[in-house]
Amino acid sequence: MTVRTRFAPSPTGFLHIGGARTALFCWLEARQRGGEFILRIEDTDRERSTREAVQAILDGMSWLGLEHDEGPFYQTLRLDRYRQVAEDLLKAGKAYYAYETKDEIEAMRAEALANKQKPRYNGYYRDRNEPFRDDPNRVIRFRNPESGTVVFDDKVKGRIEWSNQELDDLVIFRSDGFPTYNFAVVVDDIDMRITDVVRGDDHVNNTPRQINIYHALGAQVPTFAHLPMILGADGQKLSKRHGAVSVMQYRDDGFLPHAVLNYLVRLGWSHGDQEIFSRAQMVELFDVGHVNRAAARFDTEKLTWLNQQYLKNDEPQDILPHLLWHLRAAGLDPAHGPDPVDVIVALRERATTLKDMAEKARTWYEPLQAYDEAAVAKHLKTPTAIPALQAVHAKLSDLREWTPANVHQAIAAAAEAIGEGMGKVAQPLRVAITGTQVSPSIDHTVYLAGREQALGRIDAAIGKAGG
Repeated sequence: MTVRTRFAPSPTGFLHIGGARTALFCWLEARQRGGEFILRIEDTDRERSTREAVQAILDGMSWLGLEHDEGPFYQTLRLDRYRQVAEDLLKAGKAYYAYETKDEIEAMRAEALANKQKPRYNGYYRDRNEPFRDDPNRVIRFRNPESGTVVFDDKVKGRIEWSNQELDDLVIFRSDGFPTYNFAVVVDDIDMRITDVVRGDDHVNNTPRQINIYHALGAQVPTFAHLPMILGADGQKLSKRHGAVSVMQYRDDGFLPHAVLNYLVRLGWSHGDQEIFSRAQMVELFDVGHVNRAAARFDTEKLTWLNQQYLKNDEPQDILPHLLWHLRAAGLDPAHGPDPVDVIVALRERATTLKDMAEKARTWYEPLQAYDEAAVAKHLKTPTAIPALQAVHAKLSDLREWTPANVHQAIAAAAEAIGEGMGKVAQPLRVAITGTQVSPSIDHTVYLAGREQALGRIDAAIGKAGG
């Protein structure tokens, strides 16, 4: 049987980091076992589901590169199918109509609590065989077994056993004509031939109810793997201050998608002490059965470190499309300035994110707007600054070919010509090109400015030094 997994988010908000990890683990489990990955949008919550949230999920999946083999399927387009299955259960005596008002349901809950019992439906309509009637309170309830246990072997949590006496007759069709989650998800997974359900452990309590519905429909029950939750670095529930934001916010903040994936795969899963995994290695090594049972902790500092490792070691051409996006997002035109690949080479050791890299590159894509006056005082208002800048200007003007190596030789020759060390030349030159005293190597700093810009800025700095 072909392994088939699914990621089935509800479009009630953005794709957050926990959902992205679930999607990744579903995708990896399918890919590692030569199976298929299905995307399903569970949009039957009409009050909270939005088109914007659907698009945010699709954008997040696309950015992460978690391509699906089938879908996206939308539950709101399958309502006729859910009604058909519910009717089949009614005809088979495995479901029934119930007509309690909201007040009557609340009274049941209050009575149970008063008796120190678990709030649950008391089964009033279970054996009354009430026919269909046009009633605003009409629901369809599943006739849950009253005895026995539900047992399943969770790939992460191990054996789980649940008494049917703990489960009441859940509503499978609401009065608004829409299916409930626990019913629709079973019908979907049966129709889509899902073999392995990988999801968060907040769904563990739903699983025995769903297994009983599988049995009632005479369907094969899939294998379950419930992933532990993700906590903040302080051990508290993950929130926005910990990084529980939209996956696309990580793009906007300058993280590479494969760095995010690499970080997510290590939230609860490991392979020895290995920290960095290519996508191919993830697919080869991943096994959801090896996911840790304990909650994982999200650490933005660790993600930032990992992102920098990729910036340092990836091929510049692979980073290029991501940097281009950030240059444009920063209001910079990549066509009017240095080759962005050269920018990557110059800044990859100094930048932790692509957003940081784009900001550091601003000096080469825009006219020099201002000088750091402290840098001017320290490096331009010195006896050697003007002779050094004049010597560099002369040597750079004579270059036939503008390359980093030739720029380096020109700067070294200028230092030699005035009898000073490279530091006495490089620092005033750095201020001349960037307006600050901090930049990458002086060779790259000057080279990336381009001949015309570099010579013009040196002229301006000579004027600044003498003024």
